[in-house]
Order: sequence, then C-alpha cells, then structure tokens
Amino acid sequence: MARTPSIPPELTRKPFSLDEARDAGLTNSALRGKTWQRIGARLYQWTELPKDHWLTLHAWRRVLPRETVFVGASAAWLLGLDLDPASPVEIAVPPSYGHRSRTGLAVRHLDIPRGEVATIRGLRASTLPFTLAGLCLQRPAVEALVAIDMAIRVGLTDCVALTRYADAAKGRPGIARLRTLASLAAAAESPMETRLRWLLIQAGLPRPEVQTDLRDGSARFVGRADLYYPSARLVLEYDGGNHRERLVDDDLRQNLLVGAGYHVLRFTSADLHSRADVTLAQVRAGLETGGSKTHHLIKRRGISDFKRTA
Repeated sequence: MARTPSIPPELTRKPFSLDEARDAGLTNSALRGKTWQRIGARLYQWTELPKDHWLTLHAWRRVLPRETVFVGASAAWLLGLDLDPASPVEIAVPPSYGHRSRTGLAVRHLDIPRGEVATIRGLRASTLPFTLAGLCLQRPAVEALVAIDMAIRVGLTDCVALTRYADAAKGRPGIARLRTLASLAAAAESPMETRLRWLLIQAGLPRPEVQTDLRDGSARFVGRADLYYPSARLVLEYDGGNHRERLVDDDLRQNLLVGAGYHVLRFTSADLHSRADVTLAQVRAGLETGGSKTHHLIKRRGISDFKRTA
C-alpha cells in the first residue's frame, strides 16, 4: 500500500522556497511527487493551491535581492494591466549583480532611477511609463500598443501624458517607439480590437474611431462601435470567445445599427490571423461603398439627416 505523502500545513498557503521546504521536513524526492508543483528554480507550491499572482510574486520577492524591481509584464500587472505577470516573472537587478535568468524568471541587469520605482503592496515595480517603454523595446509593436491601449482604457494614463514622458526621456531605450505608439493609442476594450485597428493602420487604411456611440436619425442610441468610420457609416466589430453566449444581444444590436443606416462588418481572431488579406479587402470595399452611399444620401436628403450625434 502506497504511503500517504506528508503535507506540512504551512506549505499549503502560499508558494515556498527549497529552503522553506527543507525546514518543513520535505526532501527533494518528496518535492518531485504529484503533491507539489515546481513554479521556478528552487520555488514550489502545493498543487491544490488556487492560482494567485500576488502570492507568486511575493514568493519570488523572498528569494531575490532587496534591490529587485519587477519590470515588463510583471510590473504591468502590478500596476493594473491585464497581462500575465508570471510567464515568466520579469525582474531587474543592478548590473553588478550576478543573477541570471532561470526557469520561471527573466532577469535584466539595469539601473532604474529611484523616481521610476513604485512600491505596490510591498513589491517594488517600475512605474507605468517606464514599464510601457520597456514593453515597447521587448515586444512587437502591436503587442506594446495592446498594453498602452489597456492603460488608457483603465484610466492609468493618456496619450498626452505618454507623449510628454517620451519627450522628457528622449534617447532612452524604447522611448522612440513609445512616442510613436502613443500617437496611435486609444481606449480599446480588448486586445483583439487593438490588433484589428493595427492591421488596418499598417495596411494604409484610415484610422478608425474607437468605442464610438452611434445614434439613429432621431438621436436615439442604437449601439457602440468597436471601430467606426464616420465618412462611410462603417462599423467594425470584433467577435471574441464570448460571442456565442451573447449572440441574441449582438444580433439585436446589429439589427438596430443596420436599421439606422449603418453598415456592419464582423471579424474573428481567424480573420485577423489567417485571412488578413480578406479582412482588409472587405474593409476597403465597405469604405468605398459606404462612402459613395453616404455622399448620395446627403446630397438627396440634406446633411442634417446624417449628422453624427454620438
């Protein structure tokens, strides 16, 4: 009969280091069992422990130098952005330190000015503009824009503040791209909306409005557009994973928009990643068709009937 593994209660509440495991009486062999999960070099947790990024980051903090600063996605999450902070955990330590990246941990060696460090629930993290500049340096431009849009959406910053920061920090790594992306940023509701907007801009299409309230001819609200081209009355919608659950509401909303004279195009993740050329062709056609229809109707009925009242 197999022996029931020993589970020290103090190790079930949060992630723990190898030294803490040994102090609790666990051996290396015991840690390799199904009861425990290795989440990083010399760092473990009970397999039934609910996922909690705060506990994970605090666990890493206990085994890292006092001067450690969380950066990248880890800092972004601490600051309130919906990025994964632990795949891997990202930190910065002074250049003179010998720490290296290892399983679950990405280490950067740099001196971060004191004014660019904030303390959040006992954890030191780079400030938001410094963090966003770092993401601009490390990630593809569209993914950095996703983070910037997210920060604007939750009210942590705005395009003007980011541009001012970029002007003041001119010449530092990542700053030039931060300034460029700040000029394109908007309060998108989801990362995929940002990626759709980026696809359009990179293809040379006009920049659409973001999260625009739309109204009918009687000024009644009929819906909010993810992306909108007012000159063509063209609405672009991204259908995410929860579209099936809210299908009835989405259909009702689309009917109201169409009935109010708007043209609606809906796209999915596959449209962006696998059929980008088709997506762009449909938007171009919508702009051309919608633009000509709007011009004809304005000429026939008078511009006041089609004035946007969002």
